[in-house]
Amino acid sequence: MSEFRFDLHTTDGKARLGAVHTSRGVIRTPAFMPVGTAATVKALYTEQVRGTGADILLGNTYHLMLRPGAERVASLGGLHKFMNWDGPILTDSGGFQVMSLAKLRKMSEEGVTFQSHLDGSRHMLSPERSIDIQCLLGSDIQMVLDECTPFPATEKQAADSMQLSQRWAVRSKEAFEAHPRRHEGQALFGIVQGSTYPDLRAESAAGLIETGFHGYAIGGLAVGEGQEEMLRVLDYTAPLLPQDRPRYLMGVGTPDDLVEAVSRGVDMFDCVMPTRSGRHGQAFTRRGKVNLKNARHADDPRPLDESLDCPAARDYSRAYLHHLIKNGEILGMMLLTWNNVAYYQRLMADMRAAIEAGNFGGFYKRFKEEQAGGDIPPL
Repeated sequence: MSEFRFDLHTTDGKARLGAVHTSRGVIRTPAFMPVGTAATVKALYTEQVRGTGADILLGNTYHLMLRPGAERVASLGGLHKFMNWDGPILTDSGGFQVMSLAKLRKMSEEGVTFQSHLDGSRHMLSPERSIDIQCLLGSDIQMVLDECTPFPATEKQAADSMQLSQRWAVRSKEAFEAHPRRHEGQALFGIVQGSTYPDLRAESAAGLIETGFHGYAIGGLAVGEGQEEMLRVLDYTAPLLPQDRPRYLMGVGTPDDLVEAVSRGVDMFDCVMPTRSGRHGQAFTRRGKVNLKNARHADDPRPLDESLDCPAARDYSRAYLHHLIKNGEILGMMLLTWNNVAYYQRLMADMRAAIEAGNFGGFYKRFKEEQAGGDIPPL
């Protein structure tokens, strides 16, 4: 097994071009990870996901521990074999889903006890159990268990939550290093918390760096604070993190969010937005978002974006896509999801190329102009 490492190739302003090396392949950064919550990127084959240019997928500990169960996945050869994906996989810790989905949850120093949203069965998720599940799944990048601080939060609430997450991070690392299924190529990321308070973010980052992790995530954002506040937090949090480790902004976001965050030094992202939007009739394009439910598309023979190297964007008319969506056809959801994941991957590829060329500023200006220009109406 090859060791996990991050190579920072070059920078352009604060934007960073790099590569995360894992035993299952290289992740080119900046990178967007399509979300495969329940061992599937909804509405796509793994071959399609790979074809869009994705280097890595995200799996969800909470959902997989409940169904089909981590032990079952392990007995079937691990998550990669189970879902037919031979590239890297990052698993989250399950903490966010426990807070947002589970019934009758109760937090303690030990962890979180909760009832499944599926059948009401009782479970305990501790730092140790979260790592155990992630090791059973066999993911290449694992996350410490943390409490995603709700927004808004008072400074005391944010401090108490962040400090609990710090203690859980230490326990997560100890469990990770001691786990019999762990191998050299796997990595563990810490998660910076602290809500919108600069001093708390700094305290969290310093504590995690002292503990030592393969990479560092910025958590507790995109939870209702708005883009302006999120970017303010990134402005003072990203520079706190080591230059030689990957930086991962969790659960973000829109194309504009991604471009703004890359300009502030973030390397990795995940979000359900491209897949969820596709299932609800919305397509992302270089000229912004297109709602295929709208009647204006009923007679439009144009493709979504002929310049995007994806059959869904190039080979089907907007009129046909509108027809599929209006009739609730599964194919419509599949095609829009395919388009959206492909668009997100091209956006990341374009940013990587711009950073390498030393022209991220030019890319940023052009991106903003195209998005502001809006979708071109039919003739």
